[in-house]
Amino acid sequence: MLAKLRPYLPTALLACLMFYFGFHALTGDRGLLTGQRREETLVARTAELKRIRLERADLEQRVLLLHDSHLSRDLLEERARVLLGFADPRDYVIRTAR
Repeated sequence: MLAKLRPYLPTALLACLMFYFGFHALTGDRGLLTGQRREETLVARTAELKRIRLERADLEQRVLLLHDSHLSRDLLEERARVLLGFADPRDYVIRTAR
């Protein structure tokens, strides 16, 4: 029985390999059918990167204002109030239940 199938084994093995690689070429991480999902992920990550860069620029500006050479009194007062838990008498304080 094995002797009859022996000539077909290389062909069967080749067919299995072709199916395996073809399947992964279509559905794998970089396959043809996942291109749209990659594009959507790229757009989302680009928007997130833009948001993070804007946040970083804002933080760098705030750090610059707290530098010794040009100290912003308003920003210093704001940070002191946040850290110490104080409020200005003209501020409206809304307490929420935790």
